[in-house]
Amino acid sequence: MEKLESQVADRLTRYYIVALTLVAILTVSGLFLIRRTINNLNHDSRVVNVAGRQRMLSQRLTKLAILHTEGIPTDDSVKIDSLLTIWKISHEQLLRGRIKMESEFVVLKSDSIKEMYRKLEPVFQTIYQNLVVVSSPGVSDTDKKKALQIILATEPVFLNQMEAIVFQFDSESYGRIKILEQIEWILDVLTLLVLLAEGILIFRPVVNTTRRVVRLLAESEDAVKMANDKLKITNSQLLRAQNDLIRSEEEKYQLQLSENRVRTSALIEGQEEERKRFALELHDGIGQMLTGLKLHAEKLKQVQFADEKQRLRFDKLVSLIQETIQTTRQVSFNLMPSVLSDFGLNAALRVLCEQTADLSGIRVRFEGDSERIKLNAQMEIGLYRIAQEALNNAVKHSGSDNIKIKLEQKMNRILLEIEDDGKGFLISNLKNKNGSFLTRNGIDNIRTRTQLLNGEMKIISKVDKGTRLVINIPV
Repeated sequence: MEKLESQVADRLTRYYIVALTLVAILTVSGLFLIRRTINNLNHDSRVVNVAGRQRMLSQRLTKLAILHTEGIPTDDSVKIDSLLTIWKISHEQLLRGRIKMESEFVVLKSDSIKEMYRKLEPVFQTIYQNLVVVSSPGVSDTDKKKALQIILATEPVFLNQMEAIVFQFDSESYGRIKILEQIEWILDVLTLLVLLAEGILIFRPVVNTTRRVVRLLAESEDAVKMANDKLKITNSQLLRAQNDLIRSEEEKYQLQLSENRVRTSALIEGQEEERKRFALELHDGIGQMLTGLKLHAEKLKQVQFADEKQRLRFDKLVSLIQETIQTTRQVSFNLMPSVLSDFGLNAALRVLCEQTADLSGIRVRFEGDSERIKLNAQMEIGLYRIAQEALNNAVKHSGSDNIKIKLEQKMNRILLEIEDDGKGFLISNLKNKNGSFLTRNGIDNIRTRTQLLNGEMKIISKVDKGTRLVINIPV
């Protein structure tokens, strides 16, 4: 079917191209003939003009010859020689068939016109030679009068023959126009026949084919419409099923997130409870025992030692006990600072900054309200652990000289900022191919604790421009 339609289309296309080519050829031919005829008529008019001027010049030369021979004064200032030269040149151009005016053009002469010019030539030469005699200064008056008589006798013949030539040119021009009219009629008839054939052989089959195609398209459109209606019903059903599936997957995903969050929260809460218990045991158990051991050791200082070496060893032992007590207290504080539950997050962060500055030698300062911000224990512990982790990262990896921890409450939100002036880093280096933060430098722990508090974490860092960590928690 498709091959047949292609063959029909190709055949109609060829017919259409042939018809258009014929119409174009006929049109161009008509234009060419008209243009050629116009050029010929233009040349004929020039020839008629020149021929008429020859008649006028011959009459004027005859008049000047009479006046010159009879010695009659005249107001005509043109000399016979100049007019005679112009007359001769124009005659030679007409005889040669090439006239020079603003440009040179060819004179179309028939055999009859050529014969008329052949007969005119001796008449022209007779008049011309006698005019030369009349215009010559060394010729006698008798010879001039004889020449004038010949001129007067020959001029009517010249005028009659020139008039016959002009009429012959006009007759031939009119004949060419009539031939052009006949050719134009023939071309017009041929053009109409081509158009008629084009309508019968091309446009009519095209109209029939178009009508059939439109009918098929209408039937196809109805079938497509029915199929689309069925497809819409099927799509709506699939869409509902897809939405149900997506909603189910979303609920499942949210359930998994909730379970993971509960599991993580329980795990962190268990860790905090274990830390709290271990910190209490260190403080109340081992810490008290070490304190008692220190008191007994200090009482033993009163005993006289046998030699100085024993006394020095004992002093070193007492110092070691003291360092052990300090380390135990520091470990206990890191596990669960008692100041956090006693005086709140502000005081705990201030103490954390002071201890970190003493141990690291870095300037660490805290900015926040002096009054205690009322938060639940879980939020206080979470924010404290975030600040502790971020501060440890800054001390270990930033290479900074100044670290600042800022805590403030704005309306119903808590803002915690940890900022340093260290070497910074590229944020992209903290992400994997999936765009998630890598578990390095405690970033993942900070993010997890922030999510458990329903907060937002933002890291701002540039190379050699420091780093700023912003935690935004709703109260």
